[in-house]
Amino acid sequence: MEHPRATTDRSAACVGVVLMGGLLMGGCTEARPDTDVAWAINVGGPAYDGMDGTRYEAEASVSGGTPGRLETVEGTQDPVLYATYRAGDIRVDHPMANGTYDITFHFAEPERIGAGERLFDTFAEGRRAIDDLDVMLFRDGRVQSALTVTVPNVVVADGELNIAFEASAGEPLLSALVVREKNRPKPTWELVWNDEFDGDELDDAKWTIDVWPPRKVNDEDQAYTARAKNLRVEDGTLVIQAHREDHGEAEYTSGRVHSSGKGDFRYGRFEVRAILPRGQGTWPAIWMLPSDPFAYATTCDDGDWQGNSECDAWPNSGEIDIMEHVGYQMNHVHGTVHTKAYYWLVGKQRKGRILLDDVADAFHVYAVEWTPERIDVFVDDTRYFSYVNEHDSWREWPFDKPFHLVLNVAVGGAWGRAGGPIDDAIFPQRMRVDYVRVYRKPE
Repeated sequence: MEHPRATTDRSAACVGVVLMGGLLMGGCTEARPDTDVAWAINVGGPAYDGMDGTRYEAEASVSGGTPGRLETVEGTQDPVLYATYRAGDIRVDHPMANGTYDITFHFAEPERIGAGERLFDTFAEGRRAIDDLDVMLFRDGRVQSALTVTVPNVVVADGELNIAFEASAGEPLLSALVVREKNRPKPTWELVWNDEFDGDELDDAKWTIDVWPPRKVNDEDQAYTARAKNLRVEDGTLVIQAHREDHGEAEYTSGRVHSSGKGDFRYGRFEVRAILPRGQGTWPAIWMLPSDPFAYATTCDDGDWQGNSECDAWPNSGEIDIMEHVGYQMNHVHGTVHTKAYYWLVGKQRKGRILLDDVADAFHVYAVEWTPERIDVFVDDTRYFSYVNEHDSWREWPFDKPFHLVLNVAVGGAWGRAGGPIDDAIFPQRMRVDYVRVYRKPE
């Protein structure tokens, strides 16, 4: 299948999808600035226009703490935001119309310190918004690397936004702050592909089941099987269930499905409504991989590329993570992109995190909007991560080719075990998917 290139004109974003091998092109829309921002500040620094369109004011309404500077910072398209910060007894008190807001905090650990040496809570409107924040640990054990944490649904009822910090070790710090209105303008989308899981079994015209041994990718501990025990349609949902059991070389089993060759898309809005598993060792994911993994590979051009250390199809051809969650840090949801220039092994991946209250108890809609110019990641229409096309090369933006969807629940693995050993007492655990929907812009 030939994959046509996307336009690189910043003035327009053309949306298309590939369905069952045929390209459907949608209309083009103006690339838009960030219109849902109520207030944003660059702490300790000058006014700044962010890559995603956010206009940061020069520091205002911030008191206390000591100004600091960072010469370099990794893992961000906006290093200017992290060049200045405040550390110490910081307060933010800013006039704000009554309403409900989503707040994104920007941090970067400036010192080469160990775990637990800087530990603090963040309060918004008197409510503990972030508990035991260790900037270095939250950013994968790295210092001088950008961390964003979004807290949704902060209610202002007295005409003023109040933010405070309380340290249990070291001093709190803050680099920047973005406050977004809760009800963002919603573009019109047209449904082009979906699965509501209303039948009695998985639709094999839309999904392929992966049957894999343990440790094929990411040092994951589970075997993926096609058994109903691990993967089934039940009560109008797709159930992906992980078990503690001996199965061949594995001590755990689970399920993984993908839409490659059956639902391949270039640009659009992708929604998955799901309830996640809980417990240390679980690692559910809703994500996207390139349908032609060798588009930008340089050491291979065919064969089984996943888990193959001799093939650089990954990260060269890209990855979009709509949702990842590791059970040792419950209710922390991650959105990430991986490219040759920016991926986790080199500590430069572009990512964001949002804090929720009930991912294992309630359905949430995990979504991404992808155009030739940017990738925006959402939970329940709260945008918490954006990645913008830098127009340099495929190394930064391999996202001009069709991708497909992947749904899985991993057990353990490099990230799932990062918080400690797998808790065998939690099993079985399952992810329930209510629907998967793909939209495009109408012509």
